Amino acid sequence: MQQVIRCLATGFFISYLPPLIFPFKKNTGAGFLGTLLGIPLVLLLPQDTVLYAICMLAFWAFAVMICKKVKFEGYVGHDNPKIVIDEIAGYVAAMMALPRSGAYLVAAFVLFRTFDTIKPWPVNIFDRMANAFGVVFDDVAAGLMANILIQLFIIFVVRG
Repeated sequence: MQQVIRCLATGFFISYLPPLIFPFKKNTGAGFLGTLLGIPLVLLLPQDTVLYAICMLAFWAFAVMICKKVKFEGYVGHDNPKIVIDEIAGYVAAMMALPRSGAYLVAAFVLFRTFDTIKPWPVNIFDRMANAFGVVFDDVAAGLMANILIQLFIIFVVRG
């Protein structure tokens, strides 16, 4: 069972790829690849905003459960860099109620990765939580911040 949980937590083991390719780098890019996995998931989720929100909330709960149960030998800490299900959850939040066109998919990706990397307030509050909820919700907060910025862009620039 632990192998199935590890498979889900690591994005079907995608987070194992960067360290194999770049063994000399500290920041391996696993979060980048995990976020990429969020794109097809977003495209598969319902177009209806309410149904999307329900699926998103269920995925957040699922991600917290997976992060709570996953174990990695030899790693001490609550936020193993191999865990990327949290990046997927954050990207799903970033795309909530947005058009599913290339420009918005890319804008959400870039803004989410930026906020997840620099960890501004309130992202850093969740990042300091040493539990599965914090592992997931620092990314969810980064995704929601990205979403809010894009929604404001749509309101004030696109719609004018």
